[in-house]
Amino acid sequence: MAGGEAKEIHAVMFPYFAFGHISPFIQLSNKLSLHGFRISFLTPPGNVSRIKSSFLVTSTIQIIPIQIPKIQGLPPHLHNTSEMTPALHELLKEAVDLMQPQIKTLLSELRPQFVFFDFAHHWVPKLCSQLGIKTLSFSVFSAISGAYVTVPARFIGVETEEPTVDDLKKPPCGYPQTSFTSLKAFQAQDLSYVYKSFNGRPAVYHRAVDGFNSCSAIVLKSCNEMEGPYVDFIETQYQKPVLLTGPLTPDPPSGVLDEKWATWLSQHPPKSVIFCSFGSETFLKDDQLKELATGLELTGLPFILVVNFPGGVEARAELDRVLPKGFMEAIKGRGVVHSGWVQQQLILAHESVGCCICHSGFSSIMEALMNDCQLVLLPLKGDQFLNSKLVAGDMKAGVEVSRREEDGYFSKENIKQAVETVMVDVDKEAGVSIRQNHMKWKDFLLNAEIQDKLISNLVEQLKTMP
Repeated sequence: MAGGEAKEIHAVMFPYFAFGHISPFIQLSNKLSLHGFRISFLTPPGNVSRIKSSFLVTSTIQIIPIQIPKIQGLPPHLHNTSEMTPALHELLKEAVDLMQPQIKTLLSELRPQFVFFDFAHHWVPKLCSQLGIKTLSFSVFSAISGAYVTVPARFIGVETEEPTVDDLKKPPCGYPQTSFTSLKAFQAQDLSYVYKSFNGRPAVYHRAVDGFNSCSAIVLKSCNEMEGPYVDFIETQYQKPVLLTGPLTPDPPSGVLDEKWATWLSQHPPKSVIFCSFGSETFLKDDQLKELATGLELTGLPFILVVNFPGGVEARAELDRVLPKGFMEAIKGRGVVHSGWVQQQLILAHESVGCCICHSGFSSIMEALMNDCQLVLLPLKGDQFLNSKLVAGDMKAGVEVSRREEDGYFSKENIKQAVETVMVDVDKEAGVSIRQNHMKWKDFLLNAEIQDKLISNLVEQLKTMP
């Protein structure tokens, strides 16, 4: 392919309009462009300025703005989910379904060999079959999550229109036998959203399964080393090729850590600081924030707590309202509570940081594993619950915060106990094995030869697809 040996392959990327989905599509675009692929990346115009710097500087990637159709109740200035309420998320999916004529016209002009599409765009394969274009359903979720939530077997033995909470506490029929055997009631309750229809539109489950059933091949952001049994189960369920991108490890961060953070971190010993963040679209309830903050204080270790709130909420006022009186004064010098964006990768790479408490978003997990940051997992919704089971259970490379069965409540003591397992009790069996496994997975993720081979294998499979 390189050096003009073969015909250029043109692929269109069509992610859902949420940054947690857009980012893996960008990462895959960059990897494929290094193998000579020409990439056309579809996204609404309001996202372009935010994402364009994430692409490699290459003439083989172009961003093509697409228009979200007007729909009653959906503000026209919102081009992604970051400031949307749950109700607006559902309206966005309605609007996405109205994009079919626009996308068909665009693909007729572009004439790519492949379209990589996201779960919400389940109609892409039918549309592309009329144009002779191969379609790849690219799931940005872990294989353990897809195997549990979005497989036909999930409805075996289900006697209602949607699986019940009790149904969802148990794995689907035929699920691989691994360390993960069940979910708690509060986790199953949260997952029930996936099976609900809103405004008469297909549920997330039906979109995903329809896309998997009708595409040319399924593409997962995973590898056999980490999730082999779950990959095999998905392949068995759909009886079609499942291609793997590997974990799409993030590139080393560019730039320099802001002086404010560098100065504060350098005041603390190596590997002593806890960094705690839950991403830009996962929000803590009042009791969760209070217990988390006081739990961090209870550890006696220095910490940075990053807390974000839904759009329109004044962060400082919320913190003053929720945190115990005198808390900020009590942690002065030892703890920082921050709201807003931070240079997460650069902070995790700092020698003073030794622990990462996160919501089990897969990108955050990868960033922590690639640094010497012990993982404390506090999943709050959806696929995060499954990601945490994978890392703490199968990979044994982190510890999950203990929670109450029915409602997921955790206390400050639960936070302290989880942190101490990986940061204080380092000579006890659990702490020792977690650190050893963390190092093993760090070496795997940082091995450029292994990660490049995963993409090379994908490229070869795409080239030889019938």
